[in-house]
Amino acid sequence: MKLRTLTAVAAVSTLALSGCVKNSAEGDAVIDVTSSKDDCTVSAATAKSGTVTFKVTNTGDKVTEFYLLGEDGLRIAGEVENIAPGTSRNLTLQAQPGTYFTECKPGMVGEGIGTAKFTVTGEKLAVSADEKEATDAAVESYTAYTKDQAGALVTATEEFVAAYIAGDDKEARRLFPLARRSYERIEPTAGLFGDLDPKIDYRKPGAEAEGLPFTGFHRIEMDLWLDEARKNYPGEKIEALDAAGRKKVGEQLVTDVQALYDRVHAKDFVMTLDDITNGAIGLLDEVAAPDGKLPGEEDEFSHTDLYDFYANVEGANVAYQSVREIALAKGKKGEELVARLDKQFKAMFELLETYGNFDDGFVSYDTVSQAKRNELGAQLNALSEPLSELTGIVLGTK
Repeated sequence: MKLRTLTAVAAVSTLALSGCVKNSAEGDAVIDVTSSKDDCTVSAATAKSGTVTFKVTNTGDKVTEFYLLGEDGLRIAGEVENIAPGTSRNLTLQAQPGTYFTECKPGMVGEGIGTAKFTVTGEKLAVSADEKEATDAAVESYTAYTKDQAGALVTATEEFVAAYIAGDDKEARRLFPLARRSYERIEPTAGLFGDLDPKIDYRKPGAEAEGLPFTGFHRIEMDLWLDEARKNYPGEKIEALDAAGRKKVGEQLVTDVQALYDRVHAKDFVMTLDDITNGAIGLLDEVAAPDGKLPGEEDEFSHTDLYDFYANVEGANVAYQSVREIALAKGKKGEELVARLDKQFKAMFELLETYGNFDDGFVSYDTVSQAKRNELGAQLNALSEPLSELTGIVLGTK
C-alpha cells in the first residue's frame, strides 16, 4: 500500500493513537525531530507505549508541519502544524503499540518528505471510559485526514491539468486516475457540497440529466479517450477540444478543486461521529452503484475504475480505523463486529491487489471478466454487510 501525500492543516496538540487512553508512566519520552528544507530527521525509530512527545524543530526556510501516520500510511494519528522557520513545537500523544510513519511537509503543501517507519512497542494501554474524549479524538483525527486528502487533491489535479493543457496526452492519461484517488477517498464528504461535486465528478449522463454543463474530471477523460467516447455514444458527434477548450475545462477543474479545499479548511467546517461511520459505508455504496466502479460505469472511457475502487475502500478503511477503538469499547457486539471488519477489509484489499496497485498501475477494467467482477462484488458485499452495522455500534443504538 503506497504512502499517501499529505496536506492537512488542522492543529492537533494531543491526540491518542487508536483511541483515547489513560495516562501511563510507561514510555515517557521526548523524541527530537528536525524538519529541514529537504529532509525529516527523527532521533529515534521506536518508543514504548505511553506518553510520547515529538519535539519538532524547523531548520528550513518555510513554515512546516509534522505528521505521525497510521500503519496504512493514510490515517493521521497525530500532527502539529504552522512551525515557523527557526522555531519548535511539540506533538504529545498517548502511543499504543503498533507500526506508524513519521513525515514532514515544508511549505505545508504537496508531498511529505522523509517518510520513515516508527514502531511503538510494549503493552496495549487501557482504553478510557470517557466516551466524549474518545469521540472527540476520532472526529479530530478523521477531520484532519479529510483536510489532508483535499490538499493532496489540489496538487495532484494541478499536475494532471498542466499536462493536459500542454497537450501531453500520454502523461495526462497516466495522471488521470492518480489525480482522482484523493477525491475518491473522501467522496461522501466532497458530496456534502452539492454545487461542487457535480462540477468535479459528474459523468456525462448525470450532467445532462440535470441540465448541467459537463465539466470536471470526466469531461477531460472523454477528451483524452476520444475513441472510447465515440464508441460509447455512437449517435453523437464528439470532437476533440482545441487548445482554448482544454484550457477552459482544465482551469475550471483546478478552480473547483481549490474551492473544495477552501471549504473543508473553513473555520465552520465540522464533522460528527456519524459522518465518519456513514461515510465509510457511503464509499462502498459508491463502488456498487449502477453507475459506479463495480459495473465499470465510473470511468467509462479510460476504464481506470479499479484505481477508484481501491481508493474508495482505502477511504472506508481509514474511517473505520478512526472509530475502531470506540467500537471495541462497546462490549461483545463491538468486539465481534471489529473482528469481522478486520477480516473483510483484509480480504478486500488482498483481492483488489491481485489486479495491481497505484505504483505499477491496475489492469484496464474492460479486461476484467464478468465472473471476476462477480467475485469482486461478492467480497464487496461481505465487507459492506458488517460495515453497515458500524454506526449503530459506535453510537450505542445497537
